[in-house]
Amino acid sequence: MRKLNDMYKKLLTVLVFIASVTLFGCQGSASKTNGDALDKDHNWKEQLNQKLPILGHRNWILVVDKAFPEQNAPGMEYIYVNEALLPVLKQVLTQINLSGHVKPIIYQDKELGFITESQARGVKQFVQESKTIFGNQTVQTMLHDSVFRKLDTESKLFKVLVIKTNETIPYTSVFLQLDCAYWNGDKEKQLRDALNTQ
Repeated sequence: MRKLNDMYKKLLTVLVFIASVTLFGCQGSASKTNGDALDKDHNWKEQLNQKLPILGHRNWILVVDKAFPEQNAPGMEYIYVNEALLPVLKQVLTQINLSGHVKPIIYQDKELGFITESQARGVKQFVQESKTIFGNQTVQTMLHDSVFRKLDTESKLFKVLVIKTNETIPYTSVFLQLDCAYWNGDKEKQLRDALNTQ
């Protein structure tokens, strides 16, 4: 009888141990998974900081809405950010403007200016807030299909970084073509004119 009680005690100890390992193991595993997901969400800034020095004149950075399609072009690289578009755009523009080697040529979809509040709730506020973020920077508009055609051509030669957000207002994507920050069109024309005289 005593041996039987000892055996039950050992069995109970083993069961308690297994239960605690399973319970804490699952919580630890879930916690780690959630942490990894959080790190991934916040890691896009670090990824941008790593990629920006490599990107240069004629590369593109797109900050796009959630329905923006993944494309087959080999030059397009995607980062998903589970955040609203405008805070991401603000951060991207800040980083570009601080880079010293590139500056953005900004494009938006022309369609955005024709969407009404009844069609897409929040669109007017989005437009106003985006103007604040752009400040004095010039923003060009082009039809959405024209953007795709342009990107199709460009991505065959130059890397296009797509930062996809969770924005669900249509036609809110912003397309940033990178230009050289320490050289401009006037200097380039002077250079070409000088070359042509030789």
